[in-house]
Amino acid sequence: MDRLKHHRQIVQEVLTEYHQLNEKSGSTTVSALAFDEVRDQYLLLLMGWHKDERIKSVMIHIRLQADKIWIEEDWTEDGVATDLLHKGIAREEIVLAFHPPHLRQYTEFAIA
Repeated sequence: MDRLKHHRQIVQEVLTEYHQLNEKSGSTTVSALAFDEVRDQYLLLLMGWHKDERIKSVMIHIRLQADKIWIEEDWTEDGVATDLLHKGIAREEIVLAFHPPHLRQYTEFAIA
């Protein structure tokens, strides 16, 4: 399997696992998955209500670009990068894009 297909599969598996966790948790928010394989954008959205306030946010946003997995948004407790590592993705293939470019050199992951 080529790298891009492998990355797509792993990213979709990880986001699906978070979606299923939310469904089983009894949370008042509903999660929704959005997978765009043409543009390689993958999202886990949370939606719902808290009293009279609408809740709608991006919990995880990942994009695939230049043979890397770019984590654009991550509001998980342990970090979605940890899940990707457990699935066999190398640190050098993961970019923590939510960090400014000049600070990425201080992470354990790719800078770009």
